[in-house]
Amino acid sequence: MAFAFLFGWLLILSSCLSVKSCLQCDQVVVYVHEDFLSTVKGITVRDQIELKQIIEHAYINYRYTSRRFHGVIDPTTLYRARTEYQSEFKRHWKEDRTDSVQWDMINIVEKGKKILQKHLEIFAAHGLCPNKCGLLYQRVMNCTSCQYGLFMCQSAMPPLDCGEHHLEADEGEEVVLDCFLPWHALVVGQNEYQYSWHPGEKNLSDDGEYEALVVTEESKIVLNQLKVNEEGMYRCRLQDQKGTTLSRMYFELKVNPLPSTTPRLIVALPSLPSGYDATLHGLQRSSFIIIVILLTVLSITGSLVIIVNLRVTMKWQEEERDSRRGGEGEDVENLELVNVTERGM
Repeated sequence: MAFAFLFGWLLILSSCLSVKSCLQCDQVVVYVHEDFLSTVKGITVRDQIELKQIIEHAYINYRYTSRRFHGVIDPTTLYRARTEYQSEFKRHWKEDRTDSVQWDMINIVEKGKKILQKHLEIFAAHGLCPNKCGLLYQRVMNCTSCQYGLFMCQSAMPPLDCGEHHLEADEGEEVVLDCFLPWHALVVGQNEYQYSWHPGEKNLSDDGEYEALVVTEESKIVLNQLKVNEEGMYRCRLQDQKGTTLSRMYFELKVNPLPSTTPRLIVALPSLPSGYDATLHGLQRSSFIIIVILLTVLSITGSLVIIVNLRVTMKWQEEERDSRRGGEGEDVENLELVNVTERGM
């Protein structure tokens, strides 16, 4: 029964041409198979031919498997599939061998197909075309030609718009505009971000009315010392080295003005009553000024008189104290003369 099954395999293999597939594109897998065919012991030349045909047919199955997942693979996924298959291949020939080397080869290459399918499913679901918006040319390997190329990842309509963000800040503050998306890291070659600005109301379509601000390799810019007249719609476009727009993002910025200072209250004098005589008011004002001047002069004169009297009084008191001190000195001298006379006697 096993021989009949194997014979059927060989009939199919005889009509198939060798084709490339994802796992065969990895030279490590090719070397693993070639090394096994050249080092396996206890087989005939016919066995070697049959084993080689089994491997070639496995490559055809791998190609059909990859077609179910767009027929492409990225280097990371290929490395993971190759590493797992290489480990499983070595373990299989040490632990799971039977009496038929052909049957063992069929089992291991079928195991390789399952490994490849598992990793392709993960890549197709999460790694291939990760851009939910915009346009991405992702570098992948074609599982048929084994050549790397760019796979176009086009999002749903609108094809390039990647969202609109609403920002608000006070006058004098700063705001950061950042239009980086994770899939931007997969863009091949040098890319740049172009920022432009449209004042006033929202404008998402007219390119001619946007004022260019800056072109930079960095995804974010900082607006410092905001002014009220800087509010409006800001647009960020990612372009590749060929000038193709890959994504667009919009930032609607509102700048709140600072509260104005409270003006000082100016008290207005009441209006003059009807029949008011301005001439009489002028005379009264002049008389008032004269009276103020006279009072000032009198005050100054009175102050001077008081000062002079105080100085005269202080001088008279000093002279009186001096005269008293002189009299006391004469009395002391007379007393001393009397004492000297008495001693002489």
